[in-house]
Amino acid sequence: MTKILKINGLEKTYTSGSKQLTVLQKVSFEVEKGQTFSIVGPSGSGKTTLLGLAAGLDTPNSGTVELCGYDLSKLNEDERARLRNKQVGFIFQDFQLLPTLTALENVSVPLELQGAKNAASKAKELLEKVGLGKRVNHYPSQLSGGEQQRVAVARAFSNNPSILFADEPTGNLDEETGEKVIQLLLNLNEEAGTTLVIITHDLDLAARTQQILKLKGGQILTNEKTAVI
Repeated sequence: MTKILKINGLEKTYTSGSKQLTVLQKVSFEVEKGQTFSIVGPSGSGKTTLLGLAAGLDTPNSGTVELCGYDLSKLNEDERARLRNKQVGFIFQDFQLLPTLTALENVSVPLELQGAKNAASKAKELLEKVGLGKRVNHYPSQLSGGEQQRVAVARAFSNNPSILFADEPTGNLDEETGEKVIQLLLNLNEEAGTTLVIITHDLDLAARTQQILKLKGGQILTNEKTAVI
């Protein structure tokens, strides 16, 4: 199987006053192309830091990250940004929609940045897929939390990403709404054949992915495949 993400010996430390805080220590794992993969652990275990490093949003103190065949340490900031723009999608806990843009415009932006000529029509098609075909002209403030996250899901798939990182995608949603969003995310992911990496504290959600990596204190506790096919 092709490995779309390779993490080797990753370490990340931060300086706090005169102290060094180690957030990640000797983290190594691989994610196969097309796989659903979850990273779980308690608050402060290094999950979100690991996502930032894996996606090239931050750089490690030591170790390497290979994403979509590129060694991120050999790319400058602009090159990493171009790689993310073309091949990476993101979904965040707090939605991160632009408040002054409609749902349609929020989904269109990544397409327009790539120079797509049919950005609006493709964005509308994606919003219809997530059940928001009649809400395309609504602003984030006019949408419920679940609807905002569905806009974020549509936006994440707009550039046909090779890999999608979802950081606590149901963290701000009630259980019923969260379940609908996750089912939508998993269905769209299967349809698109995207690699999905979910950061979550929800073990039930993690169990629906093909592999679970458990972090504790910045180190890997376990890394095991599940029964999910």
